[in-house]
Amino acid sequence: MTSGNNGATPPEDDDPFGYLYADGQANGAQPPSGGGYGYPNSVNRVRAVGQRQYGQQQAQTAQYGQPTVPQQPGPHGQPNSHYAAPETFPGGGAPTSPQQTHGGGGRGRGPNTKGLLIGAIAVVAAVVIGISVAMMNGDSDDKAGDNQASAAPTASKSTQPSPSNSNSAASEENLPTIDAKALLLGGGAATASDVKGAKADGGVYVTGFNATGASVTWNVSGIPKAGKYSVYVGYSVPGRDATATLTVNGTASNSPVDLKNYAKVGEGDYEKGWTQTYNYIQLNKGTNTIKVSCENGNQCDALLDQMWLVNGWVDS
Repeated sequence: MTSGNNGATPPEDDDPFGYLYADGQANGAQPPSGGGYGYPNSVNRVRAVGQRQYGQQQAQTAQYGQPTVPQQPGPHGQPNSHYAAPETFPGGGAPTSPQQTHGGGGRGRGPNTKGLLIGAIAVVAAVVIGISVAMMNGDSDDKAGDNQASAAPTASKSTQPSPSNSNSAASEENLPTIDAKALLLGGGAATASDVKGAKADGGVYVTGFNATGASVTWNVSGIPKAGKYSVYVGYSVPGRDATATLTVNGTASNSPVDLKNYAKVGEGDYEKGWTQTYNYIQLNKGTNTIKVSCENGNQCDALLDQMWLVNGWVDS
């Protein structure tokens, strides 16, 4: 086939499946057998692998015999990034003009790294500011909570437990203590030292307390501040429980002085029955009057040897 002679049928009329139709068979189309598409004198577009050499400076002939400009390599000897195989162009030839690259230098415009960097810095700054504000608010809340906690009053016991024979914390407070011989006696109460075991100075204790109206009074001074105190009474009972009435600054307490047999001794054994009890009281700063008496309804068979104070309401 020469220039100007396109064969029996032009390439655009070639139908690789023409042999399947009646008009194709009438025009002589046959199944492909390694040559053209089946039409006599059709254009053979099959090439062996490696026959076409890409990138070489040689003239190509497009369809209909028109020369084309060979593909140019990219800048600095690099392959053109926009290169496409000649088969992808109409007619199977090389493109009619060199591919153009963006930016004139064969390199596409890169990402805006400066803008990305500025954006990243802005995000980091926003996070740091947010954390700083949160920490400042947290500190403010903590300080406010601390102030509220320090201003809140300390809870205290609202009920008085039963007295016991414990004398914990009594020696830890520098508060007044009085022996039996220094107490103000009334109602037939007197002092004695016949029964052994009393802890007061000289073994002296108060006897005759088992009668209505009998009493011991302590005019205590030197109270450092008004508030809660515990008053202790040292005593002995003859193997059975007793009670008495407590009066502070002229007001009788609702809780009796429990003179129980905490020592667990037998009947009539005063010598082994020495123990102690306590009551919760409120005192004023300075001088106060504490009275223990045998009133109607009390069982007062007991010996008394000492009285002392402890700061606060002790645990039972």
